[in-house]
Amino acid sequence: MKKTLSIIALSAIGFGASAQTSSTATQTVNLSLSNAIEITFTGSGTATGAAVTLTFTTVNDYANGVESAAQQLKVRSNKNYKVDVKTNAANFTYSGSTTPAPSMPVSGVLGLKVSANGTSGTVTSPFSTSSYSTLSSTSANLLNNCVNGGNQLFSIMYQATPGFAYPAGTYTVDVVYTATQL
Repeated sequence: MKKTLSIIALSAIGFGASAQTSSTATQTVNLSLSNAIEITFTGSGTATGAAVTLTFTTVNDYANGVESAAQQLKVRSNKNYKVDVKTNAANFTYSGSTTPAPSMPVSGVLGLKVSANGTSGTVTSPFSTSSYSTLSSTSANLLNNCVNGGNQLFSIMYQATPGFAYPAGTYTVDVVYTATQL
């Protein structure tokens, strides 16, 4: 009896030619970023802060003025920015029993100072961290060259010195802060 030897193709079992062990696929991901900026009050978490009431009860309050607690604002921006401040009117709105309604100007009565600045920007003159500067309905630069970031904080304080020329009542004005990218 004669024996036959079978030859097995070696390439079929991995000898000679190599088997495929990996494969690659590529996909491009593009991030389409837009400029974004937001200013909010940290107390409310919104663009509208809680009302600040400065109460005048003594002669010393009228003579020396009344100061508010610090009000903190937060700016989130992907570019450097500035912050401007103004009031929404040149005069306070009066609510009370005096007729005709008295007209109290904002300028010379309501002042602002920056009590803390974590924006890495500069407090712009006439505003400062040590003394109050009067507000008006004309926009004024408060902070300049502030650095972009997601948690840029600054605090302000108000001081009102109406003197003795105005009758009892409530005098109201809105203070408007505008953050603008540079």
